[in-house]
Amino acid sequence: MAKLELHQVRKSFGSVDVLKGIDLTVEDGEFAAFVGPSGCGKSTLLRLICGLDEISSGQMIIDGHVVNDVPPAKRGIAMVFQSYALYPHMTVADNMGYALRLAGTPREEIRRRVEAAARVLRISEYVDRKPRQLSGGQRQRVAIGRAIVREPKIFLFDEPLSNLDAALRVEMRIEIARMKERLGTTMIYVTHDQIEAMTLADKIVVLNAGKVEQIGSPLDLYNTPANRFVAGFIGSPRMNFLIVQGHRLDGGRVRMPGGSISLNTSAPEAAHEIGVRPEHLELCAPGTSNALDGRVAMTEHLGSDTYAYVALDGTDEMIVVRLDGERPISQGERVGVLVNPDAVHVFSKDGRTLASAKPMARNAA
Repeated sequence: MAKLELHQVRKSFGSVDVLKGIDLTVEDGEFAAFVGPSGCGKSTLLRLICGLDEISSGQMIIDGHVVNDVPPAKRGIAMVFQSYALYPHMTVADNMGYALRLAGTPREEIRRRVEAAARVLRISEYVDRKPRQLSGGQRQRVAIGRAIVREPKIFLFDEPLSNLDAALRVEMRIEIARMKERLGTTMIYVTHDQIEAMTLADKIVVLNAGKVEQIGSPLDLYNTPANRFVAGFIGSPRMNFLIVQGHRLDGGRVRMPGGSISLNTSAPEAAHEIGVRPEHLELCAPGTSNALDGRVAMTEHLGSDTYAYVALDGTDEMIVVRLDGERPISQGERVGVLVNPDAVHVFSKDGRTLASAKPMARNAA
């Protein structure tokens, strides 16, 4: 296991600055997820940590040692890519042990490590099969096993589940979570899938345009985002955003599309936009106090949840309301969307968070 530290790490390709001074610490045994939109620099950062690319400036420290000029093979790191990249003519066992064989590891030691990794990943019964005889999820387990047998200080994962279907992704998330608990090794995981990041990571690093927007636990980022970007990026469905219309009204209220609501903030004059998560809204009768009126444009019935897309009066904007269970809602129905002031995030014009919602249960409004 190892601690990873990045101090003002920058990466440029010619005149293009891809990473603009990254400061980050991943503690020994911690699972950190890098998330952000395409092109934000998360895969580039992973390649710098692995040593596949050179940093332009800054310091990278692993286990107390600066590794800027240390080649990948000597950093004690193993990387799992999107592609399985298995040798089709080799068995599972041979694929997993190939790098050890190239390094001159004794045959008995290779066998021991392969068997141990196969047990961790629950693929012991497949070690004599060829990759073509395996499912996608089993092949990804083999690719992860190939990294495990090297007994690295740090595991790097570059969107390892993106090529799998939804059911297999769920299965593999469970396997990676089990592996994390059994091995206790430092892990860094790049993903576009928020569910993967929220369920697997101890720490999430949100990147945007080559900069770190916020670092924190999944619930910290979900409940207290540092700015509008993080608030809109973390959570699925995404947070609803509405521009405040005009100045604060009498009684501590602000005008919004479809009505007016109260704000719980000490700086209402700076409030430019509000955000409310879909699960913290509730449908009610039009004209209800602290509700925004509109018309149901579409519904999604998922059995466990119902999503109502409501077009608010006076705007083309739609907000999403997440409701428990099956709800009999008709398209075109006039409704109110009840907003609890405690459920509202408030943002300034430059995107800073002025006030965060209080943690609450779903549909507590």
